[in-house]
This record gives sequence, C-alpha cells and structure tokens, in this order.
Amino acid sequence: MSVKMVDVGEKPPVLRVAVAGGSIRLKPKTIDLIKSNSIEKGDVLAVARVAAIQAVKRTSESIPLCHPIPVDHVSVDFTIGSDRIECTVRVRAVAKTGVEMEALCGVSAALLTIWDMTKKYEKDERGQYPETFISEIRVLSKYKGEQSDAHC
Repeated sequence: MSVKMVDVGEKPPVLRVAVAGGSIRLKPKTIDLIKSNSIEKGDVLAVARVAAIQAVKRTSESIPLCHPIPVDHVSVDFTIGSDRIECTVRVRAVAKTGVEMEALCGVSAALLTIWDMTKKYEKDERGQYPETFISEIRVLSKYKGEQSDAHC
C-alpha cells in the first residue's frame, strides 16, 4: 500500500473548530513554584502558551500527511490543580479539512514545555521522573459548519 495525502481540493472551505485537552502530573511542590512564578527558566505557563500556538501553526511540519491550514485563531487555557496542570487548546479556521490535529499538537507542545521547564524540580535522586507524566491528550470537541453555529 502506498502513502498519500488525502485530496481535499474539491471540498469547500468551511468553519472548522476543534478543542483538545490533556494534563501533566507534577509534584505539589513544583505546582507551588509555578504558581509563585519561581521557576528559574521563567513564566512556565506563558512559555507553554507560546509553544502551543507555535505548534498549532506548524502542525503540518510535524505530522507528515497533515495539510497546512490557515489558522484564524488559537486559544490556550490552563487549569492548575494540586498535583497537575490541565491544558485546553481551541483552534479555529476556515478550511477544507479539520483542525483537530492542530489542537492536539498544541496541547502536546504545551505539556512538553511545562515538563522541560520544570524537570529540574521533578527528578528524583537518580535523575528519574517517577511522579511526572503526561496523560489524557484527546479531542474534547470538534465542529464543522457555519460560523454562527460554532459552540466549541
């Protein structure tokens, strides 16, 4: 079987919205450092937000058969719990194909950035990460249709 990009040339561009989410589990002490903006690399959530937006815009460079999509808007939200940070990315575009891969890439990049910026605080005495993990990366909702009907 050969590999090929799906032909979307005959499809009309319509409003596409996708929302994806995921979480990273961290030590409560690391969460406190993030909340107090005491991580030496800087503002963790601000950098993670920029990483998510950048990943959304460059999804087709990371996913081999993904079409480049002219993204109209990206929003990135974080919810901080006692031992985890949840990330939600919403992507909107008028395009011939959906934007769920863009939303998923955004969430993944945000969570990986949080891990990178906090890894110093998450390592144990052997340099391992027994308490740290990324989970539940998924599409929460997607929409295709008229702009006035988008509820995602």
